[in-house]
Amino acid sequence: MNARRRADGPRYPLSLRRRPVRWEKQQPTWRQARPGLIAEALKRAQAQPSGNWYVVGATRDVRRDRPLGATVAGQEVVVWRTADGRLAAGPGICPHLGAPLADSPVRCGTLVCHWHGLALDGGPFGGWEPLPVHDDGVLVWVRLDAVGGEPPTPEPAVPERPEVSRAVAAVYTGVGVCEPEDVVANRLDPWHGAWFHPYSFVDLTVVDTPGSEGADDDGFTVDVSFKVAGRLVVPVRAVFTTPGPRTVVMRITEGEGVGSVVETHATPLGPDERGRPRTSVVEAVVAASERPGFAVARRAAPLLRRAMTAGAARLWRDDLAYAERRWQLRDTGRFPG
Repeated sequence: MNARRRADGPRYPLSLRRRPVRWEKQQPTWRQARPGLIAEALKRAQAQPSGNWYVVGATRDVRRDRPLGATVAGQEVVVWRTADGRLAAGPGICPHLGAPLADSPVRCGTLVCHWHGLALDGGPFGGWEPLPVHDDGVLVWVRLDAVGGEPPTPEPAVPERPEVSRAVAAVYTGVGVCEPEDVVANRLDPWHGAWFHPYSFVDLTVVDTPGSEGADDDGFTVDVSFKVAGRLVVPVRAVFTTPGPRTVVMRITEGEGVGSVVETHATPLGPDERGRPRTSVVEAVVAASERPGFAVARRAAPLLRRAMTAGAARLWRDDLAYAERRWQLRDTGRFPG
C-alpha cells in the first residue's frame, strides 16, 4: 500500500502518493472478491442475534416539539421525548381512528394526536401500548418483538465507539429498493472500494479475510488511503466486522483517527407500492483523534457534521445502486453469487 502510516508514524496525518496508479491500471480485485467468501461472511452476520432491536434514526432527529416517525417491516412507530427528557416510543397509528401520530405535535412532553386530541405521555393509554426504546447517544433503537421473532434483550448491542463528548458524530439516512442483506453484502465486499469509489479511496488492499490465518473470524482487514485533494491522502488500516445481522462496523485500527468508526445499520421498511422491498440505511460516522488540533476542529462540529454527511451520501448514492442491483438479480434468479 502506498504511503502507509502507522499509528506511531509521522507527525502529520497527510501523505503524498509518490507513484499514483491510474484507475484503469490498478490491480484487479475480482479474483480476491470471491462470491463464496462474501456469502459466507453474510451468512455469519445473519446468524448474529439482534434482540429484535432496529435502528430508526439519529438521536438528533428526536426533537422536543415533534416526534420521529419511522417504519420497520411495515409497522409504523413514533419516538419522542417526554417532559423529563427520556425517550418514549410506540405504534405510529392512533388507536382511536388511525391518525398518523408521526404528524402530530409534542406539547410539554406529551404527544397530542392532531385529529382528535388523544394525548400520550409514553405510558399505556386508550389501547396504545409503548415499545422498548434505546438512545445510545448517536442513534435511536426500537425493539419490535413481533417483527424480529428472536429472544428479546433489554438493550441493543451497541458497537464500541469513541466517547461522543470527545468526538464528532454524523448520521446519514438513505432508502433503497432492496433487502437488509443486500446492504450488508455491500459492506462485506471491501474490494470494490477503489474501483467503485475512486473519488474517495485509493491504494486499497484487503490484508486479511474471515478464516485466514491470524484474522478475526468475522473481520476483513483493509489498508486504504482516503483521498483529500490531488495526491494528498490519509492512509489507514480498518477492520470490518458484523456485530449484528443488520449491522456492519468499520473501525480504524491504525493511522489517523484510531478508534473512529463507521456503523452501517440496515432496517427493513416494508414493500413499496409495487411490492418491492425497501430498506433504510442509517450510517453513523463517529470520528475522533488524539491530535491537539482535533479539539479545535470540534468547535466547528456543525460544519464537520455536514461535510461528513455529504461524504456518506455520495458513497451511498453508489452503494445503494450496488445493493439494489444485487436484489434485482436475486429476485429474478440471475444473481451469479
